[in-house]
Amino acid sequence: MVRWGLVGASTIAREWVIGAIRANGGELASVLSSNAERGSAYAADNGIARVAATLDEIVNDPAIDAVYISTTNELHRDQAIAAARAGKHVLCEKPLALSLDDARSMIAEAAKAGVVLATNHHLRNAASHRAMRTAIAEGRIGRPLAARVFHAVYLPPHLQGWRLERPDAGGGVILDITVHDADTLRFVLNDDPVEVTAFSQSAGMGQSGLEDGVMGVMRFKSGLIAQFHDAFTAKFAETGFEVHGTEGSLIARNVMTQRPVGSVVLRNAEGERELPLDQQDLYSRAIANFHAAIAGKGSPSATGEDGLWSLATGLAVVKSAASGATAMIETGL
Repeated sequence: MVRWGLVGASTIAREWVIGAIRANGGELASVLSSNAERGSAYAADNGIARVAATLDEIVNDPAIDAVYISTTNELHRDQAIAAARAGKHVLCEKPLALSLDDARSMIAEAAKAGVVLATNHHLRNAASHRAMRTAIAEGRIGRPLAARVFHAVYLPPHLQGWRLERPDAGGGVILDITVHDADTLRFVLNDDPVEVTAFSQSAGMGQSGLEDGVMGVMRFKSGLIAQFHDAFTAKFAETGFEVHGTEGSLIARNVMTQRPVGSVVLRNAEGERELPLDQQDLYSRAIANFHAAIAGKGSPSATGEDGLWSLATGLAVVKSAASGATAMIETGL
């Protein structure tokens, strides 16, 4: 049994991760919140035994094996490093940090401590994206030439707050959604992005100069180009992911989501057919893989290095949108 501490009394933990931990035999031992009253209420509502008062208390708790960090983004580095130095395995929300130096420090400290560091990029656990990755690897669309991700959604009121108001916390749509696009593209294509050109938009939801929409194009090492559209403002859009190759196309609909839903159609010279999907809870798969990695029986769904790649891509998108010029994507790996 893996015993978990929650660093952050968050909505994502309540809605998705707590259930996934328990579904995989894990135990919720403690929760830390910046607000003591909120932490106590959260623990009571979610059946968590203890409430920690400080970061030191939760990471040095001998009854905890791993922590899930879902605080605001500017806090991730220090919390993850403290946990790693205390010998705790770390599952951290994306983006891993707000700078590449900080993300690299997190990876280095975890390696030094011999603990697992994973990034919670849930979308690579979707049956749709796994099926697309397999189809491409099997050559069913020939050589991939282009991709398209549409991930424009409506950010519901209960998730707004800091995402629309706090540049210091890494708010805005790019570090919230575009980083997921980058990771999902890398996973499905088994390819890395090298440069990006982007335009951002402030359509009325984003405050303090934060963007609430972005469009752009990435170029990958293979030469493939990928278009992306992300937004907090699209109330009636659907999400999707397409990959077009020399011998066929993969068309996925309603797949850029936390829920195990959506479809993938393969179109090639033989006609059109829907791929079978083994739909499973995305977060449950992430936790199962994380537990296996702790046991030395595999890797987490998305490693710290994967988180570094998506952060590097997101920061390049931010840079391109601000400068109007193409930005290179460099991880320093």
